[in-house]
Amino acid sequence: QVRLVESGGGSVQAGGSLRLSCEASGYTLSTICMAWFRQAPQKEREAVARISSDGTTTYADSVKGRFTISRDNAKNTLYLEMNSLKPDDTALYRCAVDPDRSTQCGAWYGWYKDWGQGTQVTVSS
Repeated sequence: QVRLVESGGGSVQAGGSLRLSCEASGYTLSTICMAWFRQAPQKEREAVARISSDGTTTYADSVKGRFTISRDNAKNTLYLEMNSLKPDDTALYRCAVDPDRSTQCGAWYGWYKDWGQGTQVTVSS
């Protein structure tokens, strides 16, 4: 049974840091594309970061240099380290799996078949 469970969200002040986790079951994360998406009210869903089976990472321009996506294969867990947080980072963050790809991980949410429920991140100024 596929299950993705996020944790680690919360409320922080601008400049602060958070580390999100996504525990996965039903998939071997090291063999597929995974991503973190976020969506804020009245904004489009955005692929914040992606990681392929070979460890290649890709980031949205809005988070480059501040966010780091990583994966612990032994724990089957995906992470998102977020530093220098800004109020514009406020959103619901969700991890997602594209089981049909292992590399060339795309940014379009439609390719991602399974999603977690999300964890809220709120950054105050």
